[in-house]
Amino acid sequence: MQFEVWAPQAGRVTLQCDGVTHALERDPERAGWWWGEAEARDGSRYGFALDDGPVLPDPRSRRQPDGPDGLSAVVEHERHTWRVPWRGRPLAGAVLYELHVGTYTPEGTLDAAAARLGHLAELGVTHVELMPLTPFPGTHGWGYEGVCLWAVHEPYGGPEALKRFVDRAHELGLGVVLDVVHNHFGPSGNYLPVFGPYLTDTHHTPWGAAVNLDAPGSDEVRAFLIGSALAWLRDYRLDGLRLDAVHALVDTRALHFLEELSTAVDALAAEVERPLFLVAESDLNDPRLITARAEGGLGLHAQWNDDFHHALHTVLTGEAQGYYADFARASLGGLAKTLTGGYFHDGSYSSFRERHHGRALDRTRVAGHRLLGYSQTHDQVGNRAQGDRLSALLSPGLLACAATLVLTAPFTPMLFMGEEWAAGTPWQFFTDHTDPELADAVRRGRRREFAAHGWKEEDVPDPQDPATRDRSCLDWSEPEREPHARMLDWYRRLLALRHEQPDLTDPDLADTKVAHDEERRWLAFRRGDVLVAVNLAPEPAELPLGVPHARVLAAWEPVEPPGADGVVRLPGESAVVLLQE
Repeated sequence: MQFEVWAPQAGRVTLQCDGVTHALERDPERAGWWWGEAEARDGSRYGFALDDGPVLPDPRSRRQPDGPDGLSAVVEHERHTWRVPWRGRPLAGAVLYELHVGTYTPEGTLDAAAARLGHLAELGVTHVELMPLTPFPGTHGWGYEGVCLWAVHEPYGGPEALKRFVDRAHELGLGVVLDVVHNHFGPSGNYLPVFGPYLTDTHHTPWGAAVNLDAPGSDEVRAFLIGSALAWLRDYRLDGLRLDAVHALVDTRALHFLEELSTAVDALAAEVERPLFLVAESDLNDPRLITARAEGGLGLHAQWNDDFHHALHTVLTGEAQGYYADFARASLGGLAKTLTGGYFHDGSYSSFRERHHGRALDRTRVAGHRLLGYSQTHDQVGNRAQGDRLSALLSPGLLACAATLVLTAPFTPMLFMGEEWAAGTPWQFFTDHTDPELADAVRRGRRREFAAHGWKEEDVPDPQDPATRDRSCLDWSEPEREPHARMLDWYRRLLALRHEQPDLTDPDLADTKVAHDEERRWLAFRRGDVLVAVNLAPEPAELPLGVPHARVLAAWEPVEPPGADGVVRLPGESAVVLLQE
């Protein structure tokens, strides 16, 4: 078997494979690369030593059986036999479900999660979005401090477990999306800087030195990241990738890394003859991210739309701290703006940033499905001091309104695991750092951060306490009892409507028409022949929809169709979906 590694600054490189040491040779055709051959098979343990230093894991390791600090293991992907033929599921018309493997079930493994996928197929979602799976020290964590960007966290089950998960998802008709982190590497177990200039001091990020996308040596770093992305899509038959915090990918080159990545993914989609897509997390509000390359954009297929979340959250909760301030002032008008324009900050002044922010979308050129809409995510729940979900803050009626707005809006909806039954469990920030100093620094930093916002130290959960992770696991007995069962039925009904009514997946963002009353706290919008109305006030409201002939498709509380006057009478804290006839 041939082994190779990029180590441009090394004067000597050796391979240790199954206890035998082999000297590697410089590759005469690729600067900085070393290669050699050794007897190996699936599962063989190996690593590289630079200039007679310690044996380190392969930067492109496909498996780390003993964690990031151990030797790598050979994975022969071609040995796997896929059970289910799969032609893919496109992003247009999709409904995503964000899932953290370590807390979706108490077992916290891919196999245990796979056993619960039937619930999602019955719910009506189309794609499972897995939070990061790359290895990190310890057992439990969010996954955003991962290293070994080509491997699967061993406590989750490793590579074979991910293949079983994907096969089961595809068997149920579910696509699989993976969250990948290209903007930084974890602080523990990361040996990439030993091998080459994977990081640069030219730029900085909230996590320290930036990933090297434009300094000397960046050609190989970019190839490393793109190769990893393509490997996930190809070797594990994934349907898409979610790209973490792309605003932290600092790249001054004329060909931006994201454009190069999107080009490579589109080429792979053509090769494997199934749709593949990239979804960015970005706070830039820059339409160029999701504009086609032929039109001067970067060619990503979609992005998370935090503006919609923030507008919805402030309307529902009344919270106005930090970045919520602008949205709280705008109230229902801000929510209406996102429903019709996508972005709230489209060049407007942001008090949180103390500057103007964003750029307007061209609604005639950008399809609505290129923006993901949601009321909760791992970030928006887990980065609260106590990890409290909306279910801890709102009445069942307001939760039903939130679900209605997310699942009928002109965006690609995304749910956060458990929200479909108003889970009573929190989802808190938890870590399992094996380095005591790093663990203590994270603990103190978390408490210091929230102390600045008035939280008592003892009220902020200790990320390193195993009980913090345990509290964050879903309780699968909840969906069988009230009030959770009613909420689950509501989500199922709304998702069924989304699949039944073509107007709810119409990509024309400009077709959405919105009316609202700030004082009486109701909002209604129309998409084709479908009308959606929510009453966020506790008292009943009369909404002048102007549609005298409409049929009730779904209602949280009993609602009569509009009378001849076109007015619908909506109980307090409730929602209705109507079809004009």
